[in-house]
Amino acid sequence: MVDSPTNPGTPEAAPHDVIIVGGGLAGGLIALALHRHAPDCRFLVIEAGRTFGGHHRWSWFETDILAHERDLMAGFTLNGWDEGYDITFPRLSRTLPTSYRSLASAEFHRALTEELPADRVRLGTKVASLDAGGVTLADGTRLAARNVIDCRAFKSSKALNGGWQVFLGQQFRCEEPHGLTRPVIMDASVDQVAPYGNEAAYRFVYVLPLSETDVFIEDTYYADQPKMDAEVLKGRVAEYARRNGWKGEVVDQEAGILPVVSGGDFNAALAEVAIPGVALAGARGGFSHPLTSYTLPFAVDNALAIARLIAARPDVSGAELAAFCHRRAKRHWRATAYYRVLSRMLFQAAEPHKRVVVFEHFYALRGALVERFYAGRSTWPDRLRILTGKPPVAIPRAMRALFFPGKPLDTKPFKMETPA
Repeated sequence: MVDSPTNPGTPEAAPHDVIIVGGGLAGGLIALALHRHAPDCRFLVIEAGRTFGGHHRWSWFETDILAHERDLMAGFTLNGWDEGYDITFPRLSRTLPTSYRSLASAEFHRALTEELPADRVRLGTKVASLDAGGVTLADGTRLAARNVIDCRAFKSSKALNGGWQVFLGQQFRCEEPHGLTRPVIMDASVDQVAPYGNEAAYRFVYVLPLSETDVFIEDTYYADQPKMDAEVLKGRVAEYARRNGWKGEVVDQEAGILPVVSGGDFNAALAEVAIPGVALAGARGGFSHPLTSYTLPFAVDNALAIARLIAARPDVSGAELAAFCHRRAKRHWRATAYYRVLSRMLFQAAEPHKRVVVFEHFYALRGALVERFYAGRSTWPDRLRILTGKPPVAIPRAMRALFFPGKPLDTKPFKMETPA
């Protein structure tokens, strides 16, 4: 299939059943789920960029996605490792057995444009406004729809509290085989310094062996401010490559700043972005892991739930679909409350230079517990086990963190000192 550009001024033959605004991970997967599971649905996905998914790499543990939901990812060419993964800390190194998967946005775009009908896709198309009755494009074209789903990017809110995950990754093409056979999910043996100034932050390096000679190296920080000096991070990635004896050239790069939510007024945050009668999905709708910022497992689950609803009730109204997504968002917020407590422990109970100890304590626990944590399905025994044993933080600070939601998320534009 090919991209379907906007045709200004051309009226639609009939209203759409669903218009999805935003062709990132959430929007693209909803379109795919509708195409496969609600074949009679007349949907349209609109993306301002020229490609689906932007410029990202999404990774997840195989167990993050329930077995009956994994078919939605069939058709994507993934990087996969079934030998487990490594973690390294100042006083701990282990290999855990869980299989790991990774999807590049270029592959996401390729697979979607090949499978979705061309007349269901509009890339490079900007939207001026959304409402319960449809979408108005930047050129004035009006597209009517029974249902509109807003899958645009996350919008920061002072109603939410927490910190930030700052990262920059580069794909190196090595002159010789790099020798890795498993991902290194966290190498926290590196200096614990923030990506700006001399402030401390929890820092780790994330490494994926994409082929015998290609390796993806990402420098990541849990920081108090949404700031990045990309040149500093590039230098740290290069230094990590040198330290491991990997010589070659950079063939790709990505960077980002993601929220790590520790609390807040979720209803107020949703009210800031909600449009009456328009459904909210993706990170904008609150569907992410509060501590890890993972979105893919929740995007898969949501896409299939929306497709099932529309397949069963083709005449579902916009107000009903919006209410359906709102209920799911509220349920997700309640289900992830424990992880917001852990976010508070990280950002408030642990001094910045000691945050590494919190993660080191966690990764010393049983592998199955770690699996359930990342999937957002921690059991009550898991939760107790994570918080028991020798405390990785001072008890008085931990007690204060239990009852204080944290600093409001900065709503100023993210500061990139040097474009990545």
